[in-house]
Amino acid sequence: MKKTIFSALILVIGMMCSMAIPAKADTIEKATWLWNPWSLVDGSQETLDFLIDKQVTKVYVQIDRDLSADVYRSFITGASERNIEVYALDGAPDWAAPKGYLQLRQLLGWVEHYQASSPGESAFKGIHLDVEPYLYSGWNSKRATVIKAYQSLITEASVKTTQLNIRLEADLPFWFDEIKYKNTYGNGLLSDWVQKQTDGITIMAYRDTAASITAFSLHELAVGDQLAKPVTIGVETGDTDEGDYLTFHQEGEAVMNSELEKVYQQVKSYSSFRGFAIHHTESWKALHP
Repeated sequence: MKKTIFSALILVIGMMCSMAIPAKADTIEKATWLWNPWSLVDGSQETLDFLIDKQVTKVYVQIDRDLSADVYRSFITGASERNIEVYALDGAPDWAAPKGYLQLRQLLGWVEHYQASSPGESAFKGIHLDVEPYLYSGWNSKRATVIKAYQSLITEASVKTTQLNIRLEADLPFWFDEIKYKNTYGNGLLSDWVQKQTDGITIMAYRDTAASITAFSLHELAVGDQLAKPVTIGVETGDTDEGDYLTFHQEGEAVMNSELEKVYQQVKSYSSFRGFAIHHTESWKALHP
C-alpha cells in the first residue's frame, strides 16, 4: 500500500514538473504584458499574487498618462520586493506615421519625469516598445517611408533611454528578418537593425507548436549571440480570429508549458536566449489548465 501511494506521489510530482516552464539555472526569464494598468488601482495585490504564482520575473506595464503615477509606484515597489522587474510599455502602429514621433516623445517625457520622482525600487527598469508599424495604413503603399520612420523612433528612444540609464526593449514579429531596408540608416534586415539598436527584443513567435516557435526564433537568437544581446521568445494565449494556430487559447496552459519545454531544449545552447514571454496577463489568467 505504501509503495502504491509513493508511486502515485512520484507520478503527480512528475506531472507537475512537466507542466512548469523550464528553468535555465536561475537565469531564465519569464515575462508578460499587462495592457490594462487601471486594473492595478484596486487589483494590484491580486496581480502580484498571480505573477508570483507563475514565477514571472519581468512585466511590461502599459503606460496611461491619465493614471496616477502613485499607482505605478505602488505596484513597482511591490514587484521589486518580489524580484520582478517592471518595464514601461507603450506603442501603436500610428507611431510610424509622419508625426508619430510626437507620441513617442510624450512617453519618453512621462518616463523621464516619473523616474526623477520615483527613486530606488519604485522606478522602471526600462522601456518596452510595441509599435508594430506593419499595422499602419501606409505599410504596403509607402513601406520604405514607414520603415525609416520606425527606425527613427527606435533611434530616438535609444538615445533617451541611454541618458536615463534604463534599458530599451522592443517587440518584433518573427518575420522582420525577411524585411529589408536601405536608407540613411544603412541597409540590411530590419530585425538585425532593431537588435543592434536596443538592449533586447521579444520575438512574437505566435504559434502553438514547439517546431514553429523554434523555427521562427532561430535567426534572432543567432544574431543575439553575435551581438551579445538577449532574446526573449513570446507566445500568445488570447482568443484570436486570425487562426487557432497562433495561440494556446484552445490547448491550455499544460500544453503550452509542454511545448515551451520542447522549445527550451532546442534553444538553450544559444547564449542570447533569455526566456519566454506570455501574451498577455489577462488572457493568461483565463487560460484553462
